[in-house]
Amino acid sequence: MKISTQQIEEIKKGTPVAKEKVDAAVIRLTDADLIVEITAKVNEMPDRDEMVAALKAKIEAGEYNPTGADITDAMIRRGIADRIT
Repeated sequence: MKISTQQIEEIKKGTPVAKEKVDAAVIRLTDADLIVEITAKVNEMPDRDEMVAALKAKIEAGEYNPTGADITDAMIRRGIADRIT
């Protein structure tokens, strides 16, 4: 969910915005911050040549096909786990 121009204009006018809309927007902003933080940490990690080569081989052989949802889920779970430890 993105914050629409209409929602921004309503806020500027002082028109009350439903609490659910505000809560959803805050949650999305929090998610965006987490994604930016995780992306930065991943970019700082050194590549492990052997692991990269093995994954490339699996991809080329058609043996490695995770869905985008699987990858996203793993990244978010890892980010949460790292915050806990």
